[in-house]
Amino acid sequence: MTQTHWTLAARAAKMNPSVIREILKVTERPGIISFAGGLPSPQTFPVAEFEAACAKVLKDDPAGALQYAASEGYGPLRELVAENLGKQSAAAGVPWKVDPAQVLITTGSQQGLDLVAKILIDADSKVLVESPTYLGAVMAFMPMEPNVVSVASDDEGLDIADLRDKAKDARFLYVLPNFQNPTGRSMSEARRAALSAEAARSGLPLMEDNPYGDLWFDQAPPAPLTARNPEGGIYLGSFSKVLAPGLRMGFVVAPKAVHPKLLQAKQAADLHSPGFNQRMIFEVMQNGFLDRHVPTIRSLYKAQRDAMLQALAHHFPSTANPDDTLTWNTPAGGMFLWARLPKGMNAVDLLPRAVDKGVAFVPGAPFYAGNADARAMRLSFVTPSVEEIRRGVAALAEAIHAQRS
Repeated sequence: MTQTHWTLAARAAKMNPSVIREILKVTERPGIISFAGGLPSPQTFPVAEFEAACAKVLKDDPAGALQYAASEGYGPLRELVAENLGKQSAAAGVPWKVDPAQVLITTGSQQGLDLVAKILIDADSKVLVESPTYLGAVMAFMPMEPNVVSVASDDEGLDIADLRDKAKDARFLYVLPNFQNPTGRSMSEARRAALSAEAARSGLPLMEDNPYGDLWFDQAPPAPLTARNPEGGIYLGSFSKVLAPGLRMGFVVAPKAVHPKLLQAKQAADLHSPGFNQRMIFEVMQNGFLDRHVPTIRSLYKAQRDAMLQALAHHFPSTANPDDTLTWNTPAGGMFLWARLPKGMNAVDLLPRAVDKGVAFVPGAPFYAGNADARAMRLSFVTPSVEEIRRGVAALAEAIHAQRS
């Protein structure tokens, strides 16, 4: 019998399974209420609009929709992305003229992270991230063997003094300024201004990831960081949170200095993102559809956030010492809130007991590039119903009280 010996590349050792994806397998058990996955609510999917768009695309240009296409992406969609970003930024008080030639359509914004990693990171390159940060970004960076360095962060965002100490020789800073995954926090306007000033002073490039920026509840977030210095930033966006994640469609806006290499990396990865999906998204987005559709998502998610906050307050009343009980933040948008267990508890140890009680969450430790907080946990409030949120928080409270007793 012929034997074949496979030798894995050294970078394969840097690849690890997604903690969140592994936890999601547990949530498939019947009866589990999941606060774990960052899955948009199916109630928000514009099914009728996509049905009509599908028919129109196949009727008007079936050959173009089903054929190979340009690696940059569907021209009209790129123009629409550029136009919308310019309008949003101007409304926030910072003019940003986005050239459609700078827009690259990607197969989900996760591919954008992968492409940027491929063209900007060498082995041992210093890459700065928030503390904590998006786990999927770290997973995309790690095969390139960087030195990932956490910058201290608080409720307002990055600690600028710590950033100043660590910025030297960094390839870029990866940052999620709006309703961050995993914490749900948003960077204050004062902190954004200070970050922009420090990045300009030190020549630090910014990689701005903004998949949740449209999901604000009461007030739109400030203008993108990239709008303040377009040549010093790469901006990532997504259609998953405002339309449908199953289409796997996102985009990157990149300076002319790096866009050609991103395009070449895209060509090597998958030639182009599905042209049919791009055309459908364009058809749905025309005529201001998002201006009508996204407010319904905000309203739904705000009600679900409020239900979770109320349930948490009911089961975990405040105490004189915050270490004695579960504590949490109040996100102003997005899909997540960040909680912290009582002193002496560990979220990884709690998870199996919580699942036994019928509820799942994501432990916070995997979101840290260093100095993980074992007590932290991420709770997603957008997929379960209000009633499920109430029952899930009650089950979580039972698990915590049982663990402590």
